[in-house]
Parts: sequence; structure tokens; C-alpha cells
Amino acid sequence: MSLWRKVVGAWLRPIVAMLENIGQLVTLTLKTIMWLFRPPFRPKRLLEAMDFIGAQSTFIVGLTGVFSGMVVALQTSYALRAFSAEGRVGGIVAVSLTREVAPVFAAIMVTARAGSSMAAELGNMRVTEQIDAIKTMGVSPVQYLLSPRLLASVIMMPLLAVLYMAVGMGGAYLVAVVWLGGDPGIFAQSVRDLATVGDIRMGIIKATVFGFLISSIAGRYGYFASGGAKGVGTATTRAVVDTCVAILIVNYILTQLMLDGGM
Repeated sequence: MSLWRKVVGAWLRPIVAMLENIGQLVTLTLKTIMWLFRPPFRPKRLLEAMDFIGAQSTFIVGLTGVFSGMVVALQTSYALRAFSAEGRVGGIVAVSLTREVAPVFAAIMVTARAGSSMAAELGNMRVTEQIDAIKTMGVSPVQYLLSPRLLASVIMMPLLAVLYMAVGMGGAYLVAVVWLGGDPGIFAQSVRDLATVGDIRMGIIKATVFGFLISSIAGRYGYFASGGAKGVGTATTRAVVDTCVAILIVNYILTQLMLDGGM
């Protein structure tokens, strides 16, 4: 019986830990949302978070977007050349960028830059008891530290995704038209024929949800970090990995739902 308990315990321990993590994430996220609507409101904290998450991520998001558009256009051009359909490159790249590439890659870049920093900063504040000090001063650490970051992520991620789409199309035009000698009129016409407002709307909705995930998961791991410097490093790593996995899983779910809904 003792051996059986050990075996069952070894199998159940990861499941219990996962359920505990999910419970902490949901509880903390609900508290964060509730504090968004309760005074005192701190617009300065929100603007600082928007600058850190959004403005300071524009370069890396723009750089990634340019080369993503370039490589998608290059691969598509060579694939369609066998069917003499190079004129469809612009539209195919536009649909790919707006629906999938822009929101997913922009979210991953923001996770790597801002999400990791968010988890590390909050984790360091936790292990050095700064969060406890904020609480003793009568200030809610959830409202002061987490709520502005959550709202800033939801606001800035769609804007970063739109930036990604724009610079990605610029990179695609550079490859398909300037370097490979495609006709600019045909390139533009294919974009008008294949891409729709619904494609852009799909990308913006996804980016909004991804921004919510980034702030929620990174905030959770940083807020509950423990174990000194090593614990902060572990929390940061797990925040990045779990956020990227969640983005890919939720991306599939959202794609299925929106396609079934006719978007």
C-alpha cells in the first residue's frame, strides 16, 4: 500500500501543481481586473507601462516584421513561380501577415522583451520584500504593480501588431517588386483582391488577447516568485515559456472560432 501511494503521488503531483498554478493565475488576474475600476487611479503608472511595453518594443517588432514579410514574400514567390501565379504574392503575404504572422510574432517578441522583464522585476520585488512594504503602506500591490501593466498590454499589443503588418508588407514589396522584378500594380491589386478588413480585425483581436496573456502570466510568475535570485530566474524562464506556449494554443483556438464564425 505504501508503494502504491508513492506511485500515485508521483503521478498526481505534477497535475496538482498545474492546477494550483492555474488557480493562482485566474485568481490574481481577476483581482487585477477588479482593481482597474477602483480608485485611486494612477494614469502615470499606466503611461509608464505603455511606454515600456509598447514604445520601447517598436524597434524589435518593426525589425522582425520587415524580415518576416521579406521571407514570406520570397518563399511565396518561388512557390508560385511553378504555377505562373507570382501576381498573387502580395495578397497571400497580406493575408498571412494580418491573420497569423503579425499577431503571433509580435506577441512572442513582446514576451521575450517586456514579459521577461516584467516577471524579473516583480520577482525581484517579491524576494526583496518590496511588495510586502507596499502592502504595509496601505497600497494594494495588485493595483499598483499589476493593473497598469495589464491594461497597457491590452492597449499596446494591437498597435504593435498593426505596426508589424505595415512594415511586413513593406518588406514583402521590397522583395517581390524591387528585387524580384514584380509588377507593383499587380502586387497592389492582389492585396485588394485577397485581403479584407476581416483579416485585419482577426489579427487585432488576437493581438489584444495575446497582450492579456502576456501580462497575466508574466505578472503571476513574478508576483509569486520565491527562493532568492535563483527563484527569480526560474520564474522569469517559466513566464516566457508558458506565455509562448499559451499564445500558440490560444492562437489555434481563436482561429478556429473566428473561422467558424465567418470572420
